[in-house]
Amino acid sequence: MFSERDLAGDLAAVREAYAPDALILDCERDFQTLPPEHRDDLALLTESLSPAAYDDDWLPADAPEILSRLASTDLVVGTPGDGAVAWTTQTEPPVVFVKARIEGTPEAFADFLVAEALVEAGLDLPEQFLGFFEADYRAFDAAVDADPTAVYQLASACCDAYRGLHTREEFASWADDYPDLHEAWADAGERVSGRVDGLPGEIARGETSFSDAAELACSAVKHDVDLPAPFAALDTLAYRRHGASYAVKWAEKVFDAESADSS
Repeated sequence: MFSERDLAGDLAAVREAYAPDALILDCERDFQTLPPEHRDDLALLTESLSPAAYDDDWLPADAPEILSRLASTDLVVGTPGDGAVAWTTQTEPPVVFVKARIEGTPEAFADFLVAEALVEAGLDLPEQFLGFFEADYRAFDAAVDADPTAVYQLASACCDAYRGLHTREEFASWADDYPDLHEAWADAGERVSGRVDGLPGEIARGETSFSDAAELACSAVKHDVDLPAPFAALDTLAYRRHGASYAVKWAEKVFDAESADSS
């Protein structure tokens, strides 16, 4: 199921700088929840496994099943919409999983995704959005006028933006020390910039949902891309400082405004 991924050059240096003990594992298959039969495979490579203890009282009654798994003893290391690389500190040492879907990804960007995971794990950022929101998730759910899956998608995007506010300072400083990874980060930012600019029009024309637009906009925060309203409010020092409570206030303002516009 797992094999250790060889690192070299910039990527090896980033691991040494941010998460020197972390294991980087190639995975034979994609997964979100690690099946019990494969926990033993992982246990052979790590010192301990301790599934995160998220409180099910944080969840609204109609929460999607994946959130119930987060609040269980299942070892969840990814959620729907996650990319080809995931990380966890539910193990000792931390593990970065490079999933099978990485195949076909340009090598430079694949290396950046692994580097991003190492930075997030090394900075001790929230691993899952439920750990970011905690009890505030119920208030966020109440603020968002959407179905439970869209609420979950929007919450996950908000957590992604929060992480991006911390990691982009690291990425921006890499030009001299890790030039190949810095170039991959900058190139991805240039490519996503044009897509983000058009999001308000796409939402207005019904060409994309608000939660899909938020997913793209929030993923662009780590690339230091200018965001359009209302997502620009998630690219602020206030959000970095106040975290989940700020995200709840943002959602209340956004959806109160939408209600007023439609009335």
